[in-house]
Amino acid sequence: MAFSMHSHSGQFCPGHAKDTLEQVIQTAISRGMQTFALTEHMPRNSNSDLYPEEVEAGDDVARFVPRHEAYLVEATRLREKYKNELNILIGFEGEWIRSDYGPLIKDLASNPLIDFFIGSIHHVNEIPIDYDAALYAKAIEKSGGSEEKLYEDYFEQQYELLQTLKPKVVGHFDLIRLLSENPDRDLTEWKGVWDMVLRNLLEVVKYGGLLEINTSALRKGLKEPYPGRQICEAYIRFGGKFTMSDDSHGIGHVGTNFVKAIDYIESLGVEELYTFERTTLVGSNGVNQTLGLKSVTLSSVKETFIPG
Repeated sequence: MAFSMHSHSGQFCPGHAKDTLEQVIQTAISRGMQTFALTEHMPRNSNSDLYPEEVEAGDDVARFVPRHEAYLVEATRLREKYKNELNILIGFEGEWIRSDYGPLIKDLASNPLIDFFIGSIHHVNEIPIDYDAALYAKAIEKSGGSEEKLYEDYFEQQYELLQTLKPKVVGHFDLIRLLSENPDRDLTEWKGVWDMVLRNLLEVVKYGGLLEINTSALRKGLKEPYPGRQICEAYIRFGGKFTMSDDSHGIGHVGTNFVKAIDYIESLGVEELYTFERTTLVGSNGVNQTLGLKSVTLSSVKETFIPG
């Protein structure tokens, strides 16, 4: 049963992604997906959090909440339209930029239309760490001029996210390595960093979250998906569970590098992945929807996925 738990569209992430939400869904169906999660970026709360491309386009955070509400309307319409072809989950990607994002994410997640949210870190000390080399260098400088300290700050802020929000899915756990000059470094050489990694992995296991095997790292030039092998092996030792995502930003990314990711997951010795399943319960209080964990064999993902 092929699936992906992380996606974006140009319709609701203009300038950052491409294509309409419906086109993304249609492409997911053509790739053999049987479950597909819609997870547009959450609205941010300050213009200081805009990316350079958004500033250049004249965007404003005042537009973000109406855009998010329009996304939920369209996602709900499309879930109904394609219900016989695809199990569509509706969520969002939560951005932990500062601690004041915690209450905002909780409020967005309380909407009954939302199935789940992804907990992600794209900023360290309020500076984007996955945009370009210049901003990455600025983030290092703000962390005291040391990349090791930047990694520590990243995993410390991630721990704050995990403790506060306990997201069902943790997004691209080690995104911090994307723009590093040495993205494949042995993290055990930085004892403080590695201790934080292990602490965070244990926290995810403790509350029952999922780490996504995110293939976007491969299309961005890294040798391994997020998380890298060293982190995955530690997580496996702790008894952690994985899900799978393409983190697509348009139809050209749907299912991209899934074949490589399946090989990677097999090489880790992982035979089972997890997604979510919505169940309708009818009782004295009416009709209620619940979201449950669903086990999926890696072999079934391999058998049903249709490469582009």
